[in-house]
Amino acid sequence: MRGLSPAMFYTAYNILSLVLLVPALLYHLYRSISRGRPAALGERFGHISPQELALIADRPVIWLHAVSVGESVAARPLLKALRRQYPGHAIVVSNTTETGRGVTSGFPEKDLCIYFPFDFLPAVRRTLDAIKPALVVIMETEIWPNFNREAARRGIPVILANGRISDRSYGRYLKFAWFFRHALEFCSALCMQTATDRERIVAIGAPAERVLTTGNLKYDIPCRQVSPDERATLRARYAIPEGMTVVTAASTHPGEEEPVLNAFRELLATHDPLMLVLVPRHPERTVQVAGLLDKAGLPFLRRTALAADGLPLFSGGSVLLVDTVGELMDIYALSDLAFVGGSLVATGGHNLLEPASLGIPFVFGPHMTNFREIAALVLKYRAGVQVDDAAGLATACRTLLEDTRRRREIGANGLAMVRDNGGATERHMAVIAGYA
Repeated sequence: MRGLSPAMFYTAYNILSLVLLVPALLYHLYRSISRGRPAALGERFGHISPQELALIADRPVIWLHAVSVGESVAARPLLKALRRQYPGHAIVVSNTTETGRGVTSGFPEKDLCIYFPFDFLPAVRRTLDAIKPALVVIMETEIWPNFNREAARRGIPVILANGRISDRSYGRYLKFAWFFRHALEFCSALCMQTATDRERIVAIGAPAERVLTTGNLKYDIPCRQVSPDERATLRARYAIPEGMTVVTAASTHPGEEEPVLNAFRELLATHDPLMLVLVPRHPERTVQVAGLLDKAGLPFLRRTALAADGLPLFSGGSVLLVDTVGELMDIYALSDLAFVGGSLVATGGHNLLEPASLGIPFVFGPHMTNFREIAALVLKYRAGVQVDDAAGLATACRTLLEDTRRRREIGANGLAMVRDNGGATERHMAVIAGYA
């Protein structure tokens, strides 16, 4: 397919997409069964109910697509700005994953949440005909040939927002540049996070004159110091008593819970009262993580098992296992110290700006390839502590728990870092204004 003309490429691509349709269906059915969530195959094939379409009727539509949780959180400042600047428009938000849908369904800025269609020509056409967007904004690096081409055929601008090409994925993108360039040529504008991201997407095949460096939307996360009253209110909601020291391990992946639990048990020998809030990145892993807690002999309670009135209160040495989505910022806000997961194993890390934006001191591991720029900035501002391995995690947490002054300094540095590096939303909106 490397040397095919555009017409031949799309013919071959659509034959291939038809062949791959059955495996894709089986995969989504498996995910829905294993995770206990609806597969929403109707929406993924472009069937959107009249009741849902009535929510956006008779208004121009801005459609923003965010694959999963991380992209959805990053999109929030842009969604707020779109709502302010275009109050007469309807805003549709789409996701690929169920967890992403769970997060965006709670965003008040949106009018409608849907699942993004399969890049199967009838599904794409049916969805575009139903939504009739005036503008499509796609977060980060989702590149779908049929979707981009069909939008262009209808005169619908497609803007890539907060674009990035990670170190890990760059080689793969280059290898298949002959494939991606056919979709990239239909983008009206490509807003990339850094100059390096700009160079990379041009190398992959994006028209250089349409590619801009606009910064990282994640830096525009709302920033505030958590007040004692707010912290007390949140702790009461989660049944955490006054005076309890709370360490949160957030967005953990397989291979990270064991060292986190080992570090927690070490800390219990010298810190009392102390409890752990454990937030697996994927809630469907709750059963597996609960098994690790049982094996470690640690008493725990799932978030969904907490009584509405906040009782019973946790005691020292216990664990709150969070099996929900959309609560991480509140959990950070009630914490004394946090560990940001996905960084002790080669996952690529997660968003360090979330605890920083609340003035919460945090620790993270060595594997930050997906957030290299942010990790470097954290170290520059001394807004967090990076450790080399699991042993370093326990040592760093012990040191910080023993030094209240240093925790406060790290928290203040995090707030300063977030405040100093904003502005990406305004730059994105300036680009969008040329097409909306």
